Amino acid sequence: MPRFNTAPCAESRPMPLQIQLNTRPSVLPLYFRALTARKPGQLTEKRESVLATVILQRQSIDPDHLREYRTVCGFESAAAVPATYPFVLAMPLQLNLLVSKAFPFPVLGVVHVRNRIRQYRALAEHELLDIHCELLAPVPVKRGYEFDLVTRVTVAGELVWECVSTLLSRTRQRKPEGAGVSEQRARAREVVESVQAGNARSMEWQLPADIGRRYARVSGDRNPIHLFASTAKLFGFPRAIAHGMWLKAHCLASLAAAVPEAPLSAGFEFNVEFKKPVLLPSQVALQFHSIECGLRFSLVDGAGKRAHLTGGIEPL
Repeated sequence: MPRFNTAPCAESRPMPLQIQLNTRPSVLPLYFRALTARKPGQLTEKRESVLATVILQRQSIDPDHLREYRTVCGFESAAAVPATYPFVLAMPLQLNLLVSKAFPFPVLGVVHVRNRIRQYRALAEHELLDIHCELLAPVPVKRGYEFDLVTRVTVAGELVWECVSTLLSRTRQRKPEGAGVSEQRARAREVVESVQAGNARSMEWQLPADIGRRYARVSGDRNPIHLFASTAKLFGFPRAIAHGMWLKAHCLASLAAAVPEAPLSAGFEFNVEFKKPVLLPSQVALQFHSIECGLRFSLVDGAGKRAHLTGGIEPL
């Protein structure tokens, strides 16, 4: 996990923004701020490693909302809360950080490139959750700036779940693709080929055109690129695209059903890299195989050649 350093230093730097919430914020006003906020779009001064934090204490789980989430993502009814569900609870807190004055880049156009979840034990529906989100300072990369949103969930002081979402803010003047991009694509091909070569099993998904709207109603993530072809075209997509975290959740639900021996009942780590948007509607295939301690998988296009995402599940 990333290291955190909030101690003051000798140089004059902006202190991390602190936000304390008693209830989950409404998402629609946050989206309005995302659309209208004027951001500098660049780093202008030295920053602490943690730009901002937001804390929501004693968050209960709504059984009806959880049931709707299970249905839209494909989870079977069970006593344990799906490992991807806390992300939905934390999403308004993360958006609150991105629209705050601490984050220097426009929210629209930010791309989710990687997501890592660590579940230390299963969550029960009746538990009260304390949710703590941190926005880490952006790091320059070839395509712009990457930054991490780190979310931790505790129950009565016990750390039970944490997540690192790595997002990319592209710079206006993009540099030509270099070795870094080529290496990433090569790694994606290698993952797909290794899954296919490892006695992989496969299951096909037929993704309907409305899955983005259905997940948006449950998650609150109403980014227009996920809703309709007409709104997605405003941002350069020919059709609406599936939410990355819905794809990750559906992968988990599908693997839990297909591989009963998978390490999903206790502590485990669940990683994905998002490679290529999934246009809606479409047909894709989840390919997976077991390794010595866990699973490797990739979500590929209908031809089975290009990866939309790759990932793995391993016990802690």
